[in-house]
Amino acid sequence: MKITGTIAAALLASTFMLGLTACEDDGPLEEAGENIDESVEDSGYAIEDATDGN
Repeated sequence: MKITGTIAAALLASTFMLGLTACEDDGPLEEAGENIDESVEDSGYAIEDATDGN
């Protein structure tokens, strides 16, 4: 029973390690999404700045 738990823990840990290494590089869609997020955030700041004076 204890061996089964150890094997399960090792498999779970290796799955997490593989998942982290797979997400290391940004693809073109990831970069496009980040650019969109940044543009929306900048627009929000511009709107906030424009309405603060009123």
